[in-house]
This record gives sequence, structure tokens and C-alpha cells, in this order.
Amino acid sequence: MTDAPARLAAFLEDLEEARRAREVTVVVVTKFHPVELVRELASTGHRHFGENRHPEARDKADALGDLGLTWHFLGQLQRKKARQVARYADVLHSIDSVELVDALEGGEPGDERPVRDALVQLNLTDDLARGGVAPDGLEALAERVAAAGALRLRGVMAVAPLDEEPASAFERLARHAERVRRIDPSADWISAGMSGDWREALQHGATHLRIGTAITGNRPSGG
Repeated sequence: MTDAPARLAAFLEDLEEARRAREVTVVVVTKFHPVELVRELASTGHRHFGENRHPEARDKADALGDLGLTWHFLGQLQRKKARQVARYADVLHSIDSVELVDALEGGEPGDERPVRDALVQLNLTDDLARGGVAPDGLEALAERVAAAGALRLRGVMAVAPLDEEPASAFERLARHAERVRRIDPSADWISAGMSGDWREALQHGATHLRIGTAITGNRPSGG
């Protein structure tokens, strides 16, 4: 046994004090942690877990298929592996190009695949090499996701830049989220905030928090 369940309980208590009478989903990020830790946290009743890397994510989802967990894929999606990820990930947080949407819709005619919840990832920096679509491409990509038969447009995701105050970055993200809601009013998810900046994200409308070390503790040695 680890102290992760106690950290989860303490985090949820802090969240209850901070949130503003709305539902917030805590996605526990278990990258590099063993399957046993996920099972331990799931035993408390928690059901939302996130991974950044395929095939680690695939292997955990397969090993824990008996628990009825909701898996969130948070890392950058490679087009050639996108459909593999969509087989086990219930929510895709990092849709950042029309070509990626095309890849997710590809396959043989008649392929039966579940529709996956999808968030458009925004790049809040000036570095074009970072993941996410530039703000000026947001509407076009959101419209493509909304039209995709393999995806359900849910909202936006972003990571706060290292050289900017998180509150400022998340305020900008909230304004971009409004642009997506004008395309589909039901696309009201905002995936933002990690262990170090979740309070600022919450203040600016985050509905999904991606929390790692605050709950799981430090990565195992070698991770």
C-alpha cells in the first residue's frame, strides 16, 4: 500500500473548498507509475485516469479493463498511432490538427469504433514546435472535430507556458473556450491545470484538472 489514496482524499478536500459550486473532474495522471497504484486509487472509487504515452497507456488500460475506468490520453498523438490510442482511450485531450482528425476517421469501410470525446489542444506560446493549434486556427479545427463521425467535440485543452503567470494564461484559454462554445454550446469542457497551477485554472473555468504528483507522489526511480 502507498499513501496515494490519502493524498487523493486530501486533494479532493482542497478542491471541494476551492471550486465554485460546479462539477470538476480530476484526472489522475499515472505516467511511469505501476498498474498497482492505479488499482489502489481505483479502490477508493476514483475512475478518471490519464496517461501521456502509448503503449504504456494501452498496457494499463488492458491490465485494468475489469475496473470500468475512464482513460484520458493527454500526450501528443502521432497520426500513425491515433486509431490505436482511440481503441482504449475514452477521452482525447490533444487534438491539434485537421490531419490528426482525418487519421482518426480513417480505416476500412464498415469499421465499428466508439465515438471518442475530444478536446482541441491550444498552443498558448509563440513556439510553433509545441503541441497545440495556434489560436488563429481554433475555429477551423473545432469545426472539423464537430463534423467528425469518430469524435465528439467537448472543448479545449492547454498547458500554461513556463514564462507566463498561470492565471494570465488560463484567462486567455477561457476566452478561446468561448469561441468553441459558439460552434457547439455543449462543448464546454476546459482541460487545464496541473499539480502546481490547478487553483488558477479553476478560477478561470477549468472543468478537468490533470493532477499527477500531488496525488501519485514522485515518479518511481528510473521514470
